[in-house]
Parts: sequence; C-alpha cells; structure tokens
Amino acid sequence: MHQIPTFEWDEEKDFANQEKHGVSFGLAQYAFADPNRVILKDLTHSTENEERFYCLGKVDQGILTFYISKWSNTDFWRRVLAKRKADL
Repeated sequence: MHQIPTFEWDEEKDFANQEKHGVSFGLAQYAFADPNRVILKDLTHSTENEERFYCLGKVDQGILTFYISKWSNTDFWRRVLAKRKADL
C-alpha cells in the first residue's frame, strides 16, 4: 500500500463537505493510498498560477474523488472537495 501524504484541514470545511457530499476528508485522504489511484489534471479550471488536480481512488468499496490545487509559486496544496463517485 502507498504511503498517505500528510493532510491538514479546516474542521468547518470538513463538516460542510460531509453534509454536502457525505465524505469526511479523513476518509477521502485514503484515495491516495490506492495503488491503482489515478491523478488527473483539471484542464478546464487550471491556470498559470494555480494547477488543479483530481485524485480518484478506491476507499471502502467505493471510488472517491479528492480535488486539490497547487499554487505555482509555493509548495502549498489546497483541498477543494472530496466526494464519493460510485459504490463498487
């Protein structure tokens, strides 16, 4: 199994994400541990200063999407949302 990156998140945003998408950030971070995960660049919403990506991975018998972005002039990554895509 792949090592999971270290994540920190705002508890209010985590709660809002759970209310809206039914997934906690704590659970969604395991999408990165799926050895068959797929990371895709969001070509529609990426800009020169902010690249955006989707990480899709299997977690608890379902596929989760973890949406993240990175500013080009920093090492800072920002989580945008996590949501369940499908149950297997």
